[in-house]
Amino acid sequence: MNDIAVTVNGERRPLAGTATHSTALDWLRQTGLPGSKEGCAEGECGACAMLIATPDTDGGTTWTPVNACLVPVYALDGQEIVTAEGLGSPDDLHPVQEKLAEAGGSQCGYCTPGFACSMAGEYYRAERTTEQDAAEHGATSEHGATSKHETECPAHDAEHGPNGFDLHALSGNLCRCTGYRPIRDAAYTLGSPAADDPMRQRMDQPAPTAASTDTTVDGARFVRPQNLADTLRLLQDEPEALLVAGSTDWGVEVNIRGSRAPFVVAIEQLDELRTLTVGDDVIEIGAALPLTEIERRLDGRVPLLAQLFPQFASRLIRNRGTLGGNLGTGSPIGDAPPALLALGARLVLASTRGEREVELSEYFTGYRQTVREPGELIRAIRIPLPLAKTTAFHKIAKRRFDDISSVAIGFALDIEGGTVTAARIGLGGVAATPLRAYDTERALVGEPWSIPTIKRASEILRAEGTPMSDHRASSDYRSHMLGTSLLKLYSSTPRPHNESVESKEVSA
Repeated sequence: MNDIAVTVNGERRPLAGTATHSTALDWLRQTGLPGSKEGCAEGECGACAMLIATPDTDGGTTWTPVNACLVPVYALDGQEIVTAEGLGSPDDLHPVQEKLAEAGGSQCGYCTPGFACSMAGEYYRAERTTEQDAAEHGATSEHGATSKHETECPAHDAEHGPNGFDLHALSGNLCRCTGYRPIRDAAYTLGSPAADDPMRQRMDQPAPTAASTDTTVDGARFVRPQNLADTLRLLQDEPEALLVAGSTDWGVEVNIRGSRAPFVVAIEQLDELRTLTVGDDVIEIGAALPLTEIERRLDGRVPLLAQLFPQFASRLIRNRGTLGGNLGTGSPIGDAPPALLALGARLVLASTRGEREVELSEYFTGYRQTVREPGELIRAIRIPLPLAKTTAFHKIAKRRFDDISSVAIGFALDIEGGTVTAARIGLGGVAATPLRAYDTERALVGEPWSIPTIKRASEILRAEGTPMSDHRASSDYRSHMLGTSLLKLYSSTPRPHNESVESKEVSA
């Protein structure tokens, strides 16, 4: 198809002849836009960040920063993007670029274009509230809950500037020479977009709709079907086709391991996979809804997921990554499975034969193997209601943010009258698959929520799974982290006043 093209910085650029495995970053640089840099090619450094025009809830546009190194360029067919070159020019700097220059936020400059794009995404975020606005109207945190502290000091805290700038917007951008303070200072001095700002004005118009794409280059085919029914028919005919949503996993395979797929089916813009509904007895989340959008729409409704999302990679990754992709790879170290296992999630698997529902605890069958049959895809994730009253997500990694788990643990317990009445514990990083800690759950249910119970159950939890040693952690370390996780949960759980003596034993 000769009309396959992307609008870049206001100019329509054709994709004809581009290899189907090409990333947006490679294509941009090959077409004369070298501002975006390749730092890691894994989505960890943000040097390649660009902005995509995505739909907002009111029919307008949101400028969403993503890693260009991971996005298949054909996934941008019909879409609109802005790179660092499109923000401003040396003679007419964008406010973000101007503030970075004034604060000395750039030395070698390698990371600066990516920082500028991520900062611009936050600069144009509609919900960004200044200290003055928040004081007048109250403020809600990024993760939904409005606390007394946030109401009294709503915008300016350790991670938000007086202008409402959320530093987590830069969590996926790494700088190796300037240091982060001048970059933060630049971010905190940004005002609001001017009324005549072209990118601000663009936000009042609809974002591009998803284009139906079908192209073959050098024998490799890339398809974006028009709807779910067409997708399922394609999968029936081509069961070996590679399904790609956010491409935060496959993009790494392409860049680092030279992976090439003869047939790619892009599903990230299928409306049927981007839904989120909250019913009386279940929450259903579309498999291709980006994590950032899930977080925004749930607005703290599921506390366990609200704990998970800020620790899941970076904002740049969450703007593209999906639950369906995280589960579809079958990886034993994905962050989402332990939390979803603790929530008792079920998966809706769809094919031309219809739909079936599978317990997530029965979905994984081996290392990167699942019960998903040829021709099937994950349509949705269902979380049963009501939710457990005591939940927590523990992630053990070398870095607090933007890192892969050594161990991940999801807890969901009901404690009534000081007794554990129900327990679900999901584990990641300690076996060939994510798994439920059934033995530990049985050791807790029916027992008092007390130090003796915790100690007995901790010994059982320590032995769950078959942890191995690798470059992230040793098997002994992983087992030790499992053994201490219940004590950590217990120490953070409110208990009757007469248990204060027991609580001291936790820290002893």
